[in-house]
Amino acid sequence: MDSLYLLIPLSVILIGVIMVIFLWAVKSGQFDDLEGPAHSILFEEEEGESNEKPNDEGDGSTMK
Repeated sequence: MDSLYLLIPLSVILIGVIMVIFLWAVKSGQFDDLEGPAHSILFEEEEGESNEKPNDEGDGSTMK
C-alpha cells in the first residue's frame, strides 16, 4: 500500500510530461505531412529539376 503513495503521483507526473511533449510536437508541425516524405523517396529527382521555375505563360512548360 505504501508503494501506491509513490507510484500514483509519479504516473500522474509522467502523463503530464508526455502530454507537454506531445503538444509541443503538434505545435511545431511534426505531424503536418506524414505521407510526403514517405512518397518522396520513391521518386527520383532529375538533376536540375528543383532549380527550374514554371513559365509565366501558364502552359506548364519550364524555363531554363
